[in-house]
Amino acid sequence: MTLTANPAAARPAARKTGYGMMTSSMPSSNGPKVAAQMPKRTYEVAALREDTSLFIGQSSAPAIPLFENAFSAFTHGSLIQTTLGPIAVEDLQPGDMVQTATGEAAELTWVGTSTFSPADAGKRTPLIRIMPDALGQSRPERSLTVGPGARILHTPPALRGIADGKQLLTPASKLVDGVNVIEITPPTPTRLFHICLSRHAVINVDGIEMETFHPGAQAPREVSHSLRDRFISLFPRISHLSDFGPLAHPRAPDLDAH
Repeated sequence: MTLTANPAAARPAARKTGYGMMTSSMPSSNGPKVAAQMPKRTYEVAALREDTSLFIGQSSAPAIPLFENAFSAFTHGSLIQTTLGPIAVEDLQPGDMVQTATGEAAELTWVGTSTFSPADAGKRTPLIRIMPDALGQSRPERSLTVGPGARILHTPPALRGIADGKQLLTPASKLVDGVNVIEITPPTPTRLFHICLSRHAVINVDGIEMETFHPGAQAPREVSHSLRDRFISLFPRISHLSDFGPLAHPRAPDLDAH
């Protein structure tokens, strides 16, 4: 994987991104090895290094959940509550101060973005649209579309007996009911984003409490060491997975690897 830095850039440019192909060998039913193809995607990063200098880079990596979830939570125009008021996710820059659900502000240290094609038959990536007031009054305040990597602080009714009424970080896809929360597949490519703060947190996005990125405990264990190293290289401040720190809230059972 190659990461290229562009110190002169202010943020990742909104480039048109397609699918590359990664080949590997695997045995066929007839005996000889044949080439198997693994789709790849270009991921773009704007982040603060440990010395607070700005890193801008992009990388091509396999389009597997570990990578995909880190870049696919928020759509263009999603309003993130900061100390300066709501700011569209595409206008955030590393170093901005974001309000968290605890009432404290935390520094934005990482912004990841990539282009997804929801209607692509080869790698279908549906989005989730949440209607106004679907999760309570002004939750969200307006129609909000999120990506497959989005998790919402929520108490799923089916889990109340397990979680004792506690709020859990639940994938938005698990809230689809076909009426107030629906799945959509736009016909054109969609730019998606995710962010990291100086610590894992829940933030306000258009009136909904949603989490910042954290890979979780299980997902990194399900890939090879080389892919894990590739993933970590996308985060200039992370040298080990433990550097992501603890989760701000528990996640819904059996969903940590997605």
